[in-house]
Amino acid sequence: MRVTRRFTAVVLAAGMTAGVYGFAQPAMASAQGSTQAQGTSPTWTMEQLITSSVHDAWVMSGRNEEMFFKMVSQLAQISAQKRGLTLPDTEAAGKKFGHLVKTMAKADTDQLLYIVVDKAVQQVGTRS
Repeated sequence: MRVTRRFTAVVLAAGMTAGVYGFAQPAMASAQGSTQAQGTSPTWTMEQLITSSVHDAWVMSGRNEEMFFKMVSQLAQISAQKRGLTLPDTEAAGKKFGHLVKTMAKADTDQLLYIVVDKAVQQVGTRS
């Protein structure tokens, strides 16, 4: 399963990560095993990504929307593959996916990001 550029653009346009500023807590300064937010390649491991809460992933991203989106995209690919689903390449699916992730993530920033993404993939994905 691959996330196409169009799907990526649609999800970003839908404002999936627009609300992630609410996840960041200013007191948390370290980003253990993090990425460098200035356009460098991600340095998180799959284990770190799958076991991170929404808030931890936001911090691990360097509080950078682009990096956070890469994390969500990576988790969406894993979830869709494990569940035998394909994410439709439509604007409507992208908006729905973005809205679901944003809403569920904001509801509880201590939950695992993978759980949020997996639930959204189940609602948007179609059987392969």
